[in-house]
Amino acid sequence: MDFYQLSAKTPNGKELPMSAYKGKAVLIVNTATKCGLAPQFDGLEKLHQTYKDKGLVVLGFPCNQFLGQEPETNETVVESCRINFGVTFTLTEKVKVNGPDTHPIYAYLKKELGDLFMKRIKWNFTKFLITPEGKPYKRYSPTTKPKKIEEDILSMLEG
Repeated sequence: MDFYQLSAKTPNGKELPMSAYKGKAVLIVNTATKCGLAPQFDGLEKLHQTYKDKGLVVLGFPCNQFLGQEPETNETVVESCRINFGVTFTLTEKVKVNGPDTHPIYAYLKKELGDLFMKRIKWNFTKFLITPEGKPYKRYSPTTKPKKIEEDILSMLEG
């Protein structure tokens, strides 16, 4: 399986092929608006604004699997993220990141960047960085602040 063969859907159901991001670094994050880690939206948006013209794509995958912390619907999640957190980066439809209905992108990322203890997504705001060549590069814990990923993004964009 290749990252560029995968796709997601936008909240309004439009196909979002990962092949559209060939040549770009992609940061994938499972998000939740009511999570205690939701202030990370600010850091993710800052990365998006700082590096979007240099080749970074930030993709938020809203997920309600952790204590129901994403109560928004596909219809309201984009507006809620924009109003409450100033988010302008791309969001997908709500997905599952664990269990039998795991979204194919998350199944792929967990397989590629999971060891014995990291086969599951533990919480909201788990982050995955994909190289401009479509290779999963690194997995970051939910508590890793977006600013801490900046160095990896920079080396990837400059490399």
